[in-house]
This record gives sequence, C-alpha cells and structure tokens, in this order.
Amino acid sequence: MILGMQWRPCALEVLQLTDPGTKAERARALLDDARAGRLRLDRTAVLARPEGLPGRPALPRLVPADQVPKRSPFTLAGRAALLHAICHIEFNAINLALDAVWRFAGLPEAFYLDWLQVAGEEALHFSLLREHLRTLGHDYGDFDAHDGLWQMTEATADDIVARMALVPRTLEARGLDATPPIQAKLKRAGDERAVAILDTILRDEIGHVAIGNRWYRWLCTRDGLDAERLYPQLVARYAAPRLRAPFNLAARRAAGFSDEELAALG
Repeated sequence: MILGMQWRPCALEVLQLTDPGTKAERARALLDDARAGRLRLDRTAVLARPEGLPGRPALPRLVPADQVPKRSPFTLAGRAALLHAICHIEFNAINLALDAVWRFAGLPEAFYLDWLQVAGEEALHFSLLREHLRTLGHDYGDFDAHDGLWQMTEATADDIVARMALVPRTLEARGLDATPPIQAKLKRAGDERAVAILDTILRDEIGHVAIGNRWYRWLCTRDGLDAERLYPQLVARYAAPRLRAPFNLAARRAAGFSDEELAALG
C-alpha cells in the first residue's frame, strides 16, 4: 500500500476483488498496513456504493440453503463438502467485515480497526481451509453453497444497529455452537488437521462475536436504545434465523453475552 491511502476506500476495493486468494491476501495486508500507520482514516467520508458487491468468483454456484445437501465427514467426498461449506462461510465473512469498514461513516477509529482485524482473521481462516481442502483433492468452488450470511449483510445495509445485532452476534454466533460438534465428527473421521484449523477458527470467532456485541451495545447506548429489549424486535423485523440448541454457552459467555441473554436461549 502507498502511504496516504485511506482505510475505507481500500476496504471497498478489496471487497470488490473476485479472486478469493487475492482477496484473502489483500485483506490481511490491509490490516497490517492500517496497524503500521501506512494508511489514513477518514471516518466521516460517505462512500458511494458501486455495483456488483461483493466481488466473488463464478463458482461456487449459489443455491437456496435447503438445496445444499447434507454432508457426512465419514467419506472423503463428504468431508470435502463439509469443509467447503465452512470455507465458503469464511469467504463471506471476509466480505461482511470489509463491508462494515467502508459502509458505515462517523464511528470511532476502534470500530474500523476491529472490523479490519475481523477481515484479516477471516482471510486466514479461509486460506487454511482452502489449503486443507486441496489436500483432499478439491478446491473452493467445487461444491454448491448458499448465500445466507451475505443476504443478511445486504438486508442490514442501511441499519448499523441491526447489522451489529444480526450478523456477528446472531449468524456468526451460530458458529460458536456448531463448531464443537463438527470437530467431534471430524476427529472420529481421523482428520486431525481439520480439527486443529477449527480450533483456530473457534478461538478467533469468539473474538469476532465479542466485537459485534461490543459495538451493538455501544450503538444502543449512543442512540438511547435498550439493547436486550431491541434485539428480539430486530430478529423479527429482519426474519433472522431461529437459534437452535445445543448452545456453546461457555463460548457465548466468553464472547460477551449476558447471563440474561444466555437464559433466553432456552
């Protein structure tokens, strides 16, 4: 990056990239450049949205979630399909983090740095999973995938409070619950490398959900809103997916959910 370039336009540029490997590499470099002071931050600039967000490759083919077949990790093809689905989630997570950086103006510098951190870490997750997927004879794009995470990102494009409530602390928080059971199956299937990668992802995702919790509550305090009373209203308004047990209560607690919120999960 060139000294004097700005964080948020750079994030938008990376978001538009279609090659997933290049996007992951550039997202990590963008975080490094921001942390090193090689970029400037204009918190107040309102950036125009270009057409065609997010940039993505021609494959995977995107289908409705109920058309993505169930995946068993106990065959090579099934394990590859399962890891591909997680890889796709991580690719979309790069996009949603970059989208938060460029789209929302007027927030503290820490907000933008937090979401660049998320983008950089999601890029690492994607790269680790893709590398492992290739050892199984497949690559990103080989299996159909769904677009639920980005669809909610789009739905909340004009409502930053809803974005923080429903993307990191709802959709991404589902990963905290889903990861340990998936790891148990992968361990039984003998894929220790995949288990180790998911250890890294789970550790980092606790931090990402915590970032969502922190900024959701900060925004609610700023705007005079009751965070816990507002949340179910946002879930209903945006038709967010219903959360299902089992819940990883320890991970959710570490990510900043209150005892009241955990009790409300049922």
